[in-house]
Formats: sequence, C-alpha cells, structure tokens
Amino acid sequence: MDLAQRLLEINGAGTLQQLRTIREEVQERVSSLLREEYRVVPVVEALNELHDALIRRVLTLAEQDTARMGLVAPPVPYAYFLFGSGGRGEQTLASDQDSGLVYGDCADPEEAELAAAYFGALGSRIVASLFEIGYPPCEGNVIVSNPEWCLPISAWEQKVDRWFAEPSWENVRYLLILADARLLAGDAELGRRWKGRYIGDMMSHADIARRMLENTLRHKVLIGVFGQLFVEHYGENAGSLDVKYGAYIPMVNIFRLLAMRADIPATSTLGRIRALREIGALSGDKADEAAWAFEVVLRLRLLASDRDDNGQWAGSGKLRSAVLDKEEKAPLKKALRICRRLQRQLEKEMQRRFGGR
Repeated sequence: MDLAQRLLEINGAGTLQQLRTIREEVQERVSSLLREEYRVVPVVEALNELHDALIRRVLTLAEQDTARMGLVAPPVPYAYFLFGSGGRGEQTLASDQDSGLVYGDCADPEEAELAAAYFGALGSRIVASLFEIGYPPCEGNVIVSNPEWCLPISAWEQKVDRWFAEPSWENVRYLLILADARLLAGDAELGRRWKGRYIGDMMSHADIARRMLENTLRHKVLIGVFGQLFVEHYGENAGSLDVKYGAYIPMVNIFRLLAMRADIPATSTLGRIRALREIGALSGDKADEAAWAFEVVLRLRLLASDRDDNGQWAGSGKLRSAVLDKEEKAPLKKALRICRRLQRQLEKEMQRRFGGR
C-alpha cells in the first residue's frame, strides 16, 4: 500500500465522493494484506493514519460548507477529538464515529450564542459528511452533532466536574471514554487544557477507581478453565467467537486502567504497554508477552470485519470459529490466557489499593 501517495490524494480531494472512493480502495487493499499474512501492527498503523487523514479532510470540507451557509467562524479556537478505537489509533476496516468538540469561551453572551450556532452547524455537517464517506454515527450518540459533546471549554469543565462528583456507572463510563480521547485537529493548547483538566485526577478518587475496575472487568475473556473457546450459542452469530468483547476490549480495558493509574498520557494500547515497561510497572518479559497477545487479538479483530448486504464494510466483532484452523487457535488461546491472568492481577492490585471491588 503506497501510504504517501494515498495521503496526497486525500489531502487533494475536493469532494466527499473522492474521499469515499479512496477509503473503499484502501479497505480492499488492507483486506488483501491481512490474507497475505502481513504483520498486523504496521498495517493497523497505516490504516489509522489514512483514517486520520480522511477525517481531517472532511473537517476542512465541512468548514467550507458551513461558511457557504453564511455562518462566519467565531473568533475562538476549537479542538476536535476522537474517542474509542479512533482515539486509540486502533480503527478497523469498518469503524464508526466517536468524537467530541471543545471550543474557546466567548467574551459576551451574543458571541457565545453565535459560537454555539456555528459549532452546532459545523458538528452536524462533519457527522453527515463522515457518514457519506462510510463512517456511521456512534450508536451511543457520543458524537459532535450531539450538543452534549460539542461545548465551550467552561461548560465541558463543569460537566466533567459533575461526573467526578457523582460517580454513577454512566458517569464513570463517560470518564473512561475521555481517557481514550486523542486530539485529531484544531488548537493544540486548547486540547491540552481540556484533557489536562481531568486526566490526572481519575484514579485519585477511590469511588471512581472502584467503579472503573468494575467496568474494566465486566467483559470476560472467551476461554474456559480447560482451554475451551466460548462461542456464541444463539442467533445469526451462533458458532462465532466474540473477538471484540471477549478478547480485544478486555485487553484495552486492562491497559487503559494501568496507564491511568500511572498517569501515562498514551492512548493506544501498545503505546500504553511500552510506557508501562519504561517506568517499570511491567517487566520486560511481561510487556513483551502482553504486546504479543494484543497483536494476536488485533489481527483477529481486523479479520472480524466483513461486507454487509449493501456491500459496505461492517464490523460485528464476531469471527466464525470455523475460519480458524488449529494453528491459528493455539496462539489465540495463549493470548486469552495471558489476558485472563492480567485481569486477575489487576483486580488484586486494585483491591489492595482501594478496597472492595
């Protein structure tokens, strides 16, 4: 895959149809690379660099469209963040939109009203444009067209303070979403101020830390005590392995929480593993083992993407067990055992530190 050439094509694209065509061609090429047994990490890194470029180009086109609507940009900066797999740089062939927007405070109420109108229109245009090139909106509505996720920084700070003050399950889930936030475009200083407001405080609250542990451990790995793989028993996915929630998400959750506990700013799972190794929170052998296990899971998660009835790529996270031969199931089982052990170790460490579960 000629990454540099693709990036040039994306940056020069003037229409959404051009961007959609580029994305579809990239999807086909990456699918071929996976079948050819390429190493997964370079493929994922290139794929996510292309995702980033596509989304940034959509932002530029959306700004132009908003200006044509007669809405003049307010004199305040903004920062556009990705959450979820986008924030972690781990998007697959089929990824949805998980995003947030923060903009500067305005000097007077009239300016604030104009800014809210502008960024509301911009957010809606961004979401519609990304949908047009193949990124469906987040089912949980964590997205910039939702006014709750497109706010001036003072309103964001008040919102996050409320989440800290009332650590309900839903509010803790939102804080975990923010932990994966990655600045994609816009004002870097505003982005640092927004994320710096909360990222260092999360694990200093015992109630929140306990709730985060509960969230982290609620997805169990899909392997039994005797080494059997757990498959789906009912519905259209009967016989499939839930690679997303039975393998990928458990590992993401473990290293997110470990990174938060160590005040590590990295958002990618492999970046978090490397940083934990550098500060001595993971030994070299444990870090190598964890990175290997995550790469096994990451490849299978990519393989769990397929075309839907309309020919578009979709990712259920479910992989038919029959497509894995014995040689492929062996490393998966080993990776899952590593993940299960890490879950248990994390639970014990957090209980010692914060008590309870």
